[in-house]
Amino acid sequence: MSFHAYPNFDGNCREAFTRYQDIFGGELAIVTMGDMPAEEQAEVPPGMADMVMNAALECDHGLLMGSDAPPGTWQPSTAVYITVAVPDAAEAERVWKELGEGGEVQMDLAATSWSPAFGMVRDRFGVPWMINTDAPQS
Repeated sequence: MSFHAYPNFDGNCREAFTRYQDIFGGELAIVTMGDMPAEEQAEVPPGMADMVMNAALECDHGLLMGSDAPPGTWQPSTAVYITVAVPDAAEAERVWKELGEGGEVQMDLAATSWSPAFGMVRDRFGVPWMINTDAPQS
């Protein structure tokens, strides 16, 4: 069994996942509504062919997947964060800054009782993130 985060986007899923690939590296696969088999194309509503049906970014950190929400239905998440565990404080700072670029800082990156560097941001796409540095083994 495994769990994977699957945020929805307001028509900008491709842009978001391209940015996430810049930050985390990895292989990105995107399937749009227009990529569906020909026999299913008739079911794609007008103007939705370019909407992302599924994006998948597979990298060292794991698998992040997402899609565009149907028009007029997207709302920013307020109850779920995507957590990224990084090996050291320098990597935490890089990831925290890059995810926060154009977004909103929710908690400055700082040492905590459980981590050498922990911080929270909502990125410019409305996705909330927690960046956590793995504590050194004692």
